[in-house]
Amino acid sequence: MVYRCTDCGHAQNKWAGQCPGCGAWNSLVEGVEDRAARFAGFAGAAGEGAAPVSLAEVEAEEIRRVPCGLEEFDRVLGGGLVPGSAILIGGDPGIGKSTLLLQTVAALGGDHKVLYVTGEESIRQVSLRARRLQLGGAAAVRIVAETRLEQILAVAQAEQPEFLVVDSIQTAYSELLQSAPGSVAQVRECAARLVRYAKETQTTVFLVGHVTKEGALAGPRVLEHMVDTVLYFEGDDSSRFRVIRAFKNRFGAVNEMGVFAMTETGLREVRNPSAIFLSRGDEDAPGSVVMVMREGSRPMLVEVQALVDESHLPSPRRVAVGMEGNRLAMLLAILHRHGGVPLFNQDVFVNLVGGLRLGETAGDLAVALAVVSSYRDKQVPRDWVVFGELGLNGEVRPVQNGEERLKEAAKHGFKHALAPAKNAPRSLAVPGLEVVPVKSLREAIAVL
Repeated sequence: MVYRCTDCGHAQNKWAGQCPGCGAWNSLVEGVEDRAARFAGFAGAAGEGAAPVSLAEVEAEEIRRVPCGLEEFDRVLGGGLVPGSAILIGGDPGIGKSTLLLQTVAALGGDHKVLYVTGEESIRQVSLRARRLQLGGAAAVRIVAETRLEQILAVAQAEQPEFLVVDSIQTAYSELLQSAPGSVAQVRECAARLVRYAKETQTTVFLVGHVTKEGALAGPRVLEHMVDTVLYFEGDDSSRFRVIRAFKNRFGAVNEMGVFAMTETGLREVRNPSAIFLSRGDEDAPGSVVMVMREGSRPMLVEVQALVDESHLPSPRRVAVGMEGNRLAMLLAILHRHGGVPLFNQDVFVNLVGGLRLGETAGDLAVALAVVSSYRDKQVPRDWVVFGELGLNGEVRPVQNGEERLKEAAKHGFKHALAPAKNAPRSLAVPGLEVVPVKSLREAIAVL
């Protein structure tokens, strides 16, 4: 009997309230220890008894990628699928994980050998979905309904596919362990052996994972460390748009984002996401400002809305949807100290349209101006776009990839851009776009 930490994988012979390995509380879970299985699948790309060599002697071959047929999916993966990689996809139930993978393997089935292992649905259910989605290449996809890991690996060895899908990893179990499917020990063991199979055979393996109520991937934390790529499939129940993000990618950039629209015939790519998040009303309204944010390598135009109203509470409310509440509190303090806008008796609500989340500081200036616009009941012209970082001294600091942000704004018909002075074009101007450089928050408020 062994107690293993669900966060770091530390194992010991007795239970404890706190893990000695990582310090997490109540993370030690009981399981069965099998020394033969313990080290069976955790070597990854390493080999036993390998002799050290000089790094200069290693031939660095260019990574060969296989396009999966969906450009948005390829963008998130870093340009395509890499042979021998293990990809973990998580998301809420019914968000479209199985639909996305079925469309992907159907596109690959014409030129590559694909094996689809379903553990949650029957073969008939998967076939009915493929017909509903009108997938022409689904006929070439080999499919099997199996949850026993040893049988899955045996079928894979016999079929020798180039791409293997396991839907889902929580339903798979190994006979070497006595715990139930979905337990920490089973998920860890099954994932490790599938990753080892991917490295040994150069097969691209997709693992579908469940998520908890908090939105994190179910199972041990070490599950994300085993695989090469971790993707999250997100979406609002009231919206037909779905967003897939990369939180870990050993073969590409992280924080890349792909946008899809859920239709009756499956997921459809959204090539121009800015058009979705700029669905503004016909009339100008106070508190609405368009900013340019970046998701991975893609600049996007997003509308940020603010509502400022007199508070009748001892502690005015600060509500932020799509950004950190602490960041909003800091921006309000900068507005008071360096912008001359007192908001100590005002309720402030900020929202990013479209369900996006602001993960960079380039939206500081836009959020601050949206708050000022609502507070003073003064509209910001529709043809203005804003970006820039605010310092604690009220200065407007430059952001990365300023020229790309300006070009994205000009492409969508904006005529004026309020940007940090150091991000203003120095040589060639952006056609059709007037850039107004600002150095301080007071200067930006005076311009608008």
